[in-house]
Amino acid sequence: MKKWKKKETESKSKFKTLIIDETHYKTNLISKFENRKKYIVPDAKKVISVIPGTIVKIFVKEGQKVKRGDNIIILEAMKMQNRIKSPRPGVVKIIKVKEGEKIAKGVLMLELE
Repeated sequence: MKKWKKKETESKSKFKTLIIDETHYKTNLISKFENRKKYIVPDAKKVISVIPGTIVKIFVKEGQKVKRGDNIIILEAMKMQNRIKSPRPGVVKIIKVKEGEKIAKGVLMLELE
């Protein structure tokens, strides 16, 4: 009769202190959690594409004032035209795309001051 041995895991869990609303919790964090991609707060001055597509129309020019919610770009993706609106009031600092250009996800399209 064979004896089965339990394999010991190479990655040992460590106790960490997690602070949520000034309350301290002691928890085990695995290496997958510790090595995850950290969340970065998006910059409201930068308009970044969330889907790949083609720039159909640009409504603004550099130096132009915009209000929150103004249409600034039409991005066509999968035969649908998505209106990209200004996330905040400001002045258009630089436009990084051109009409007819195909862009990938995560591309900086426009920057506000």
